[in-house]
Amino acid sequence: MSRMTPFASPLLLGFDAMEKTLERISKASDGYPPYNIERIAPGQGAPERLRITVAVAGFSEDELDVTTEENQLLIRGRQVEHGEHEYLYRGIAARQFQRTFVLADGMQVLGASLRNGLLAVDLVRPEPARMVKKINISVSQ
Repeated sequence: MSRMTPFASPLLLGFDAMEKTLERISKASDGYPPYNIERIAPGQGAPERLRITVAVAGFSEDELDVTTEENQLLIRGRQVEHGEHEYLYRGIAARQFQRTFVLADGMQVLGASLRNGLLAVDLVRPEPARMVKKINISVSQ
């Protein structure tokens, strides 16, 4: 039995990359670190913004990396062990992570800030310019 995809319609042309992106997202189900995504209402003439807040308690600014590659926002964390410790009980693990968010075309990262163990990454979605283009029809004889 073949699997039917949402992009199987012959009327949807050129959406192959989006279908692959959706498959990749569905496979990435690690819940660490937890995060929120919130919509910030547009203000006087400012476009709509989004904020991704990631819980990164125990990570310093030097142990975090926020980058964009093509249409992906990558947030990485790597804690470095400082010295030798003799733990009687260790319930807090020094764990590295990578969290990936796929960005729509035109999304821009405004900046990132770290406060009280929460990393906030602000994004803006500018209004796309509406474009209508007349296509000339050639007639061959």
